Amino acid sequence: MLSRQIVRNFMTTAARRSGPDDFHGGVPGGNLPFGINNRYKLTAYFVLFFGSGIGIPFLVVRHQLVKK
Repeated sequence: MLSRQIVRNFMTTAARRSGPDDFHGGVPGGNLPFGINNRYKLTAYFVLFFGSGIGIPFLVVRHQLVKK
């Protein structure tokens, strides 16, 4: 019974700690580290992020083939 009380107290304390700064009220994208309001900027972020992950191996292979 004691362990249940400890877990319950921990869970309610953690819930109380998240203040209005941590809670975004269910706003889509409110917890993301970048804005999603500008679609062109978001598209550029996606292209850079995924393009770098896909393109870097090809650039490394090209570098290895070109160097003497």
